[in-house]
Amino acid sequence: MSETNFPRGLAERLRGILIDADYTVSGVRDRLGDAAARALAREELVPALRATGGEERLGLLLRLWWLRSPIPARAARSILPVDELAEAGLVTVEEGADGPVVRALVHLGPWELEDGGPGFVVSDPKVRPGGGEVPRHDHVVGAGGASSTLSHLIVDGPVDRALDVGTGCGVQALHLASRAREVVATDLNPRAVRLAGISLALSGVTGARLAQGSLYEPVRGERFDLIVSNPPFVITPDSSRYTYRESDLPGDTVCAELVRQAPEYLTEGGWCQILANWLHSDGDDWEDRVGGWVTGTGCSGWVVQRDVQDPAEYVELWLRDSCEHGTPEYTRRYDAWLDYFERQGIKGIGFGWISLRNDVAQDATVRVEELRHEIEQPVGPYLPDVVDGAMTALRLTDAALLSAHVALAPGVVEERVGRPGAPDPERILLRQRDGLRRVARVGTVEAALAGVCDGTMPVGPLLDVIAELIGGDAETVRERTPEALRTLISEGFFRVAR
Repeated sequence: MSETNFPRGLAERLRGILIDADYTVSGVRDRLGDAAARALAREELVPALRATGGEERLGLLLRLWWLRSPIPARAARSILPVDELAEAGLVTVEEGADGPVVRALVHLGPWELEDGGPGFVVSDPKVRPGGGEVPRHDHVVGAGGASSTLSHLIVDGPVDRALDVGTGCGVQALHLASRAREVVATDLNPRAVRLAGISLALSGVTGARLAQGSLYEPVRGERFDLIVSNPPFVITPDSSRYTYRESDLPGDTVCAELVRQAPEYLTEGGWCQILANWLHSDGDDWEDRVGGWVTGTGCSGWVVQRDVQDPAEYVELWLRDSCEHGTPEYTRRYDAWLDYFERQGIKGIGFGWISLRNDVAQDATVRVEELRHEIEQPVGPYLPDVVDGAMTALRLTDAALLSAHVALAPGVVEERVGRPGAPDPERILLRQRDGLRRVARVGTVEAALAGVCDGTMPVGPLLDVIAELIGGDAETVRERTPEALRTLISEGFFRVAR
């Protein structure tokens, strides 16, 4: 177990100061205003500095912890235990042009906990483009878009034990704390373990266990009901240049290993949910590649590709984090990175998520798909239904399906597309108004079934009636419909009544 070296009493005092000053998500949003917030998104600080001027408490805290602007030591000491924070390595006292100033050594940002209460996330300050800075090797990145994506994916609790692999600043451990009786958070980077501990302490989370080590090594022999991970999945020739984003494993192996080893650490019925990158390469279908990681684990899986970047886009994205544009170093690393992709036959890099449920079943199924469109957030509350639908569809034989009681899923509507006045539509669509918001083109029989099935009658007799109404042969309809219906069940348009 790793110690945070951050006194509990100091954490409680600092938490009280932050909350009393309304240094919360809503308080910061209101203080900055829309214009300054949009400017910050463009890495422009001037509007935010103007909005936080003066020596009022919230403005001082924002300039110190959020904007990385030194504040007068006299003003800092009036609201903060500066000497204790300096001893803990969170601030430093320097001599400025107009006297002593206090400068933050970390970024301390407000975070909203699952129950709506105030939380705080501590990380290294963001390296801003053009600032002449580069991240340290053990840089601890703050909460960002990927953090939000993963937090929206996590299935609802409660659970007994939860594990955050590669915790970084500890943001996912904060989300797990509301779902689990016991939380364990691990990271290869000792600095990340320390800052995550401070994040948890400032957020009022007690009892979480922090451990230093790679992947599952710190928890060998243990089992968890829920495992989450935003791993160092960046695919680069420079192994472990930055521990927060790159591992020592080649290509997308780190993600593959997290998936393959997961069943060893999951309780029966437990979930493992990770963000991942994977390769699109010559002669290798990405769906087979990533689906192969799950096959044979005994887990049901749902793999979703949300984006694909070509090699140049990918390199530019990650160079932006660590190298100033236009410099000789930028050009050298860009060229070397593209050489690496070319040697490996890599044509693109996919980004998405992988969710596994440890069904301990021989017929566990893996659904692999691409979803580029907007879907309902958060995903976690309805994610188990997605996996259940895929498993149900797999297990139903044609005979069982015809005997099943099926109902149209809530939120599904029908759309008919055709020329005005035409007797028959050109297309009939079923559309999900919530959840994954899929659209399926269906035939007349499936559309008619959607209109009448409510779970009270078996599919077979309903198809017989539909065949009679459309003038079709009942036996033919019974033979042809199960395959289409099975797909619609797996995609969540229909549900099999319990």
